[in-house]
Amino acid sequence: MRRLVALLCGATALLTACAAPAPTGPAAPDAADWPAVLEQARGTTLDWYMYTGDEAINAVVGGYVAPRLAEEFGVTLNVVSVADTGDAVNKVLAERQAGRAGSGTVDAIWINGENFATGRQADLWACGYPEQLPNAQYVDLTAPAVATDFGVPVDGCEAAWQQANSALVYDSAALGAADVASLTALTGWARANPGRFTYPAPPDFTGSMAVRTFLYDTAGDPAALTGPLDPALADELWTRLDELEPALWRGGETYPTSQDAVEQLYASGEISAYFTYGPGTVSSKVADGVFPAGTRTTVPDVGNIANTSYLAIAADAADRAAALVLANLLQDPRTQLRFYADGGIYPVIDLDRVPADLRAQFAAVDLGPSVLPLTELTARAVPELGAEQAAAVDDGWTAQVLQR
Repeated sequence: MRRLVALLCGATALLTACAAPAPTGPAAPDAADWPAVLEQARGTTLDWYMYTGDEAINAVVGGYVAPRLAEEFGVTLNVVSVADTGDAVNKVLAERQAGRAGSGTVDAIWINGENFATGRQADLWACGYPEQLPNAQYVDLTAPAVATDFGVPVDGCEAAWQQANSALVYDSAALGAADVASLTALTGWARANPGRFTYPAPPDFTGSMAVRTFLYDTAGDPAALTGPLDPALADELWTRLDELEPALWRGGETYPTSQDAVEQLYASGEISAYFTYGPGTVSSKVADGVFPAGTRTTVPDVGNIANTSYLAIAADAADRAAALVLANLLQDPRTQLRFYADGGIYPVIDLDRVPADLRAQFAAVDLGPSVLPLTELTARAVPELGAEQAAAVDDGWTAQVLQR
């Protein structure tokens, strides 16, 4: 989930220029022959490269996904922590250049956005399997939020496994409903209460979302944000964020380096509002006493930016069959329910497609008064920018806000 920050083929070379031919190693497992996939996967160790900064996801992966993989399918899950998903993509690229077809050490990556697009350009991903997964019956593969990833067509080269919706988290003891109704109102509150609001520095994934939320609000019509970023609109955005900077935590002289750091500031009472991509996880933090009891989530009138997290399988992976099993298990309605009920992680499956008894269990999940209902979030969702546009916004923020 992090931006690709280094290219292995040289400082200025494009990935497309350095991509090696497609792998020619052992025959790839065929997801259409699921019994054969299960047989090939049994007894293997799956190396899943993933961002591990989300404690709610870590808990479900470690406490539910890993045991099910081992007990039901004979697959040992090895989670490889990465702070920047781009590092994992670079590793896949390096192994491609080394000719490790069928023996690559990266089996699967939690991915989306620019990192997926980069891998597509270099032909790094296994493709053609998502619609063949047995649990794909529960996923609407034609839905725009699933079929495209930051504007890049998925084309069967990654499997969806969770839905992310942005929201504003705030302490209702410090901010009223009117203060969070719009970004203009939030900015006014921040100026009247300096130091109580901040966001992580892009390219942190959530920090980038916060900047894009201001972009959408500045543009007025998110649907119009196609093609290169309009220079006049960009200047208006940078001016808006530059003028907000003195009201931020520490006067905007420094920005938190991660979303986890922002949430720690909120938990300690240093700030009273922040943006998140995981509003459902707020519930457990309130229940555990980490966050104030008056914590609430809301969506300002600009809407919430929504995206999907995917599993990409490296075409050169040594354990592609095990990666297919993981992709399928993540789409299992029982797994999706566990993520939702235990971690507040929103389901990517179409709940109208799941059996009635499981659908009732999803409906019965109560995330408490702190969290907006899922239906309200999805009803107000707006799409992500294209991957190239998102990168341009990050670069522009660094040059025009951070360094100015």
